[in-house]
Amino acid sequence: MADIAKKWLPLEANPDVMNQFLWSRGVPPDEVECYDVYGLDEELLGMVPKPVLAVLFLYPLTSQSEAERVQQDSEIKVQDPTSTIYFMKQTVGNACGTIGLLHAIGNITSEIKLDEGSFLDKFFKSTACMDPMERASFVESDREIEVAHSVAATAGDTEVPVNVDTHFICFTCVDGQLYELDGRKSRPISHGASTPSSLLQDAAKVIQKMMQKNPDSMNFNVIAISKRVKGDAP
Repeated sequence: MADIAKKWLPLEANPDVMNQFLWSRGVPPDEVECYDVYGLDEELLGMVPKPVLAVLFLYPLTSQSEAERVQQDSEIKVQDPTSTIYFMKQTVGNACGTIGLLHAIGNITSEIKLDEGSFLDKFFKSTACMDPMERASFVESDREIEVAHSVAATAGDTEVPVNVDTHFICFTCVDGQLYELDGRKSRPISHGASTPSSLLQDAAKVIQKMMQKNPDSMNFNVIAISKRVKGDAP
Protein backbone atom coordinates (compact mmCIF):
# COMPACT_ATOMS: atom_id res chain seq x y z
CA MET A 1 0.00 0.00 0.00
CA ALA A 2 2.75 2.40 -1.00
CA ASP A 3 0.25 5.02 -2.19
CA ILE A 4 -1.06 5.54 1.36
CA ALA A 5 0.77 8.24 3.31
CA LYS A 6 -0.62 7.72 6.83
CA LYS A 7 0.20 4.43 8.50
CA TRP A 8 -0.80 2.89 11.85
CA LEU A 9 0.62 -0.11 13.66
CA PRO A 10 -1.07 -3.34 12.48
CA LEU A 11 -3.70 -5.00 14.66
CA GLU A 12 -2.83 -8.53 15.78
CA ALA A 13 -5.15 -11.36 14.70
CA ASN A 14 -6.08 -11.96 18.31
CA PRO A 15 -9.67 -12.15 19.66
CA ASP A 16 -8.60 -10.69 23.02
CA VAL A 17 -7.14 -7.63 21.27
CA MET A 18 -10.27 -7.16 19.17
CA ASN A 19 -12.58 -7.66 22.14
CA GLN A 20 -10.68 -4.99 24.06
CA PHE A 21 -11.05 -2.58 21.15
CA LEU A 22 -14.79 -3.21 20.74
CA TRP A 23 -15.67 -3.32 24.43
CA SER A 24 -13.75 -0.13 25.21
CA ARG A 25 -15.39 1.80 22.36
CA GLY A 26 -19.05 1.08 23.04
CA VAL A 27 -19.91 -2.55 22.29
CA PRO A 28 -21.16 -4.02 25.58
CA PRO A 29 -19.29 -7.23 26.56
CA ASP A 30 -22.64 -8.99 27.00
CA GLU A 31 -23.59 -8.22 23.39
CA VAL A 32 -20.70 -9.43 21.22
CA GLU A 33 -17.44 -11.38 21.54
CA CYS A 34 -14.69 -12.36 19.09
CA TYR A 35 -13.53 -15.98 18.91
CA ASP A 36 -10.77 -17.88 17.12
CA VAL A 37 -11.94 -20.25 14.39
CA TYR A 38 -9.49 -23.16 14.68
CA GLY A 39 -10.36 -24.85 11.41
CA LEU A 40 -12.78 -24.81 8.50
CA ASP A 41 -14.16 -28.34 8.66
CA GLU A 42 -17.69 -28.84 9.99
CA GLU A 43 -16.59 -30.16 13.38
CA LEU A 44 -14.38 -27.18 14.17
CA LEU A 45 -16.87 -24.68 12.76
CA GLY A 46 -19.43 -26.28 15.04
CA MET A 47 -17.35 -25.29 18.08
CA VAL A 48 -17.72 -21.57 17.34
CA PRO A 49 -20.36 -19.93 19.57
CA LYS A 50 -23.54 -19.07 17.67
CA PRO A 51 -25.05 -16.96 16.30
CA VAL A 52 -22.12 -15.66 14.25
CA LEU A 53 -22.71 -12.08 13.11
CA ALA A 54 -19.55 -11.50 11.06
CA VAL A 55 -16.27 -13.20 10.12
CA LEU A 56 -12.84 -11.58 9.85
CA PHE A 57 -10.22 -13.20 7.64
CA LEU A 58 -6.50 -12.41 7.60
CA TYR A 59 -4.62 -13.53 4.50
CA PRO A 60 -1.27 -12.81 2.78
CA LEU A 61 -1.13 -10.19 0.04
CA THR A 62 0.41 -11.68 -3.11
CA SER A 63 0.85 -10.63 -6.71
CA GLN A 64 -2.12 -12.86 -7.57
CA SER A 65 -4.43 -11.37 -4.92
CA GLU A 66 -3.43 -7.86 -5.99
CA ALA A 67 -4.13 -8.67 -9.65
CA GLU A 68 -7.56 -10.00 -8.72
CA ARG A 69 -8.32 -6.85 -6.72
CA VAL A 70 -7.39 -4.62 -9.65
CA GLN A 71 -9.53 -6.70 -11.99
CA GLN A 72 -12.56 -6.53 -9.68
CA ASP A 73 -12.19 -2.77 -9.32
CA SER A 74 -12.04 -2.34 -13.09
CA GLU A 75 -15.43 -4.02 -13.53
CA ILE A 76 -17.54 -1.67 -11.38
CA LYS A 77 -16.05 1.50 -9.96
CA VAL A 78 -18.48 2.45 -7.21
CA GLN A 79 -20.91 0.91 -4.76
CA ASP A 80 -24.60 1.07 -5.63
CA PRO A 81 -25.82 4.20 -3.78
CA THR A 82 -29.07 2.43 -2.86
CA SER A 83 -27.19 -0.37 -1.09
CA THR A 84 -28.00 -1.07 2.55
CA ILE A 85 -24.48 -2.37 3.19
CA TYR A 86 -22.26 -0.32 5.50
CA PHE A 87 -19.00 -0.07 3.56
CA MET A 88 -15.95 2.15 3.76
CA LYS A 89 -12.66 2.58 1.96
CA GLN A 90 -9.30 2.23 3.70
CA THR A 91 -6.93 5.17 3.33
CA VAL A 92 -4.67 4.49 6.32
CA GLY A 93 -1.91 1.89 6.07
CA ASN A 94 -2.20 -1.10 8.44
CA ALA A 95 -5.70 -0.02 9.50
CA CYS A 96 -7.37 -3.09 7.96
CA GLY A 97 -8.02 -4.75 11.33
CA THR A 98 -9.94 -1.74 12.61
CA ILE A 99 -11.69 -1.26 9.25
CA GLY A 100 -12.72 -4.93 9.40
CA LEU A 101 -14.20 -4.43 12.86
CA LEU A 102 -16.02 -1.28 11.74
CA HIS A 103 -17.41 -3.18 8.75
CA ALA A 104 -18.55 -5.96 11.06
CA ILE A 105 -20.25 -3.76 13.65
CA GLY A 106 -21.59 -1.29 11.08
CA ASN A 107 -23.65 -4.03 9.46
CA ILE A 108 -25.14 -5.44 12.68
CA THR A 109 -26.19 -2.27 14.50
CA SER A 110 -29.80 -3.41 14.17
CA GLU A 111 -28.96 -6.68 15.96
CA ILE A 112 -26.89 -5.37 18.87
CA LYS A 113 -27.26 -2.49 21.30
CA LEU A 114 -24.30 -0.09 21.43
CA ASP A 115 -23.73 1.96 24.57
CA GLU A 116 -25.56 5.24 24.00
CA GLY A 117 -23.17 8.14 23.56
CA SER A 118 -20.14 5.85 23.17
CA PHE A 119 -17.54 6.35 20.47
CA LEU A 120 -18.97 3.67 18.17
CA ASP A 121 -22.53 4.84 18.74
CA LYS A 122 -21.56 8.37 17.69
CA PHE A 123 -19.31 7.09 14.89
CA PHE A 124 -22.00 5.10 13.11
CA LYS A 125 -24.60 7.83 13.56
CA SER A 126 -22.17 10.43 12.18
CA THR A 127 -21.15 8.34 9.17
CA ALA A 128 -24.51 6.74 8.35
CA CYS A 129 -25.20 8.98 5.35
CA MET A 130 -21.60 9.25 4.14
CA ASP A 131 -20.22 7.49 1.07
CA PRO A 132 -17.29 5.04 1.42
CA MET A 133 -14.60 7.67 0.80
CA GLU A 134 -16.16 10.15 3.22
CA ARG A 135 -16.15 7.47 5.90
CA ALA A 136 -12.50 6.74 5.15
CA SER A 137 -11.63 10.43 5.54
CA PHE A 138 -13.56 10.54 8.80
CA VAL A 139 -11.46 7.67 10.18
CA GLU A 140 -8.21 9.14 8.89
CA SER A 141 -8.83 12.46 10.64
CA ASP A 142 -10.36 11.10 13.88
CA ARG A 143 -7.85 11.15 16.72
CA GLU A 144 -9.92 8.99 19.10
CA ILE A 145 -10.10 5.99 16.79
CA GLU A 146 -6.39 6.32 15.98
CA VAL A 147 -5.55 6.20 19.71
CA ALA A 148 -7.94 3.26 20.27
CA HIS A 149 -6.33 1.39 17.40
CA SER A 150 -2.84 2.11 18.75
CA VAL A 151 -3.76 0.87 22.23
CA ALA A 152 -5.19 -2.34 20.78
CA ALA A 153 -2.24 -2.81 18.40
CA THR A 154 0.26 -2.70 21.27
CA ALA A 155 -1.80 -5.04 23.47
CA GLY A 156 -1.05 -8.19 21.47
CA ASP A 157 1.19 -11.13 22.34
CA THR A 158 3.76 -10.55 19.59
CA GLU A 159 6.11 -7.75 18.66
CA VAL A 160 4.36 -5.21 16.48
CA PRO A 161 5.87 -5.03 12.96
CA VAL A 162 5.72 -1.81 11.00
CA ASN A 163 5.64 -3.40 7.55
CA VAL A 164 3.23 -6.26 6.95
CA ASP A 165 2.13 -8.21 3.89
CA THR A 166 -1.15 -9.51 5.29
CA HIS A 167 -4.64 -8.02 5.17
CA PHE A 168 -7.96 -8.28 7.04
CA ILE A 169 -11.31 -8.46 5.29
CA CYS A 170 -14.81 -8.94 6.71
CA PHE A 171 -17.61 -11.27 5.66
CA THR A 172 -21.19 -10.45 6.58
CA CYS A 173 -24.70 -11.38 5.52
CA VAL A 174 -26.91 -8.53 4.26
CA ASP A 175 -30.26 -8.92 2.50
CA GLY A 176 -29.74 -12.65 1.96
CA GLN A 177 -26.29 -12.30 0.39
CA LEU A 178 -22.80 -13.10 1.66
CA TYR A 179 -20.63 -10.01 1.19
CA GLU A 180 -16.89 -9.57 1.33
CA LEU A 181 -16.02 -6.12 2.67
CA ASP A 182 -12.49 -5.02 1.85
CA GLY A 183 -11.52 -1.36 2.28
CA ARG A 184 -8.92 -1.69 -0.46
CA LYS A 185 -11.63 -2.49 -3.02
CA SER A 186 -14.11 -0.07 -4.55
CA ARG A 187 -17.24 -1.85 -3.42
CA PRO A 188 -18.61 -4.84 -1.47
CA ILE A 189 -18.20 -8.16 -3.30
CA SER A 190 -21.14 -10.57 -3.30
CA HIS A 191 -20.41 -14.28 -2.94
CA GLY A 192 -23.97 -15.48 -3.42
CA ALA A 193 -26.90 -16.37 -1.24
CA SER A 194 -26.48 -16.72 2.51
CA THR A 195 -28.45 -16.54 5.74
CA PRO A 196 -27.50 -15.42 9.25
CA SER A 197 -27.51 -19.05 10.37
CA SER A 198 -25.23 -20.21 7.52
CA LEU A 199 -22.91 -17.16 7.47
CA LEU A 200 -19.95 -18.94 9.08
CA GLN A 201 -20.17 -22.00 6.82
CA ASP A 202 -20.69 -19.87 3.70
CA ALA A 203 -17.74 -17.62 4.57
CA ALA A 204 -15.61 -20.70 5.27
CA LYS A 205 -16.18 -21.97 1.71
CA VAL A 206 -14.96 -18.67 0.24
CA ILE A 207 -12.02 -18.59 2.64
CA GLN A 208 -10.99 -22.12 1.71
CA LYS A 209 -10.84 -21.13 -1.97
CA MET A 210 -8.68 -18.13 -1.09
CA MET A 211 -6.34 -20.27 0.99
CA GLN A 212 -5.96 -22.81 -1.82
CA LYS A 213 -4.46 -20.07 -3.99
CA ASN A 214 -1.53 -19.79 -1.59
CA PRO A 215 -1.10 -23.31 -0.15
CA ASP A 216 2.43 -22.80 1.16
CA SER A 217 1.58 -19.84 3.39
CA MET A 218 0.80 -20.05 7.11
CA ASN A 219 -0.31 -16.41 7.29
CA PHE A 220 -4.03 -17.10 7.58
CA ASN A 221 -6.35 -16.44 10.49
CA VAL A 222 -10.12 -16.57 10.92
CA ILE A 223 -12.00 -14.81 13.71
CA ALA A 224 -15.75 -15.02 14.28
CA ILE A 225 -17.72 -12.21 15.86
CA SER A 226 -20.61 -13.84 17.71
CA LYS A 227 -23.59 -12.45 19.55
CA ARG A 228 -23.67 -13.44 23.18
CA VAL A 229 -26.55 -15.60 24.29
CA LYS A 230 -28.17 -14.38 27.50
CA GLY A 231 -26.53 -16.11 30.45
CA ASP A 232 -23.06 -16.37 28.88
CA ALA A 233 -20.28 -15.07 31.08
CA PRO A 234 -18.21 -12.19 29.63
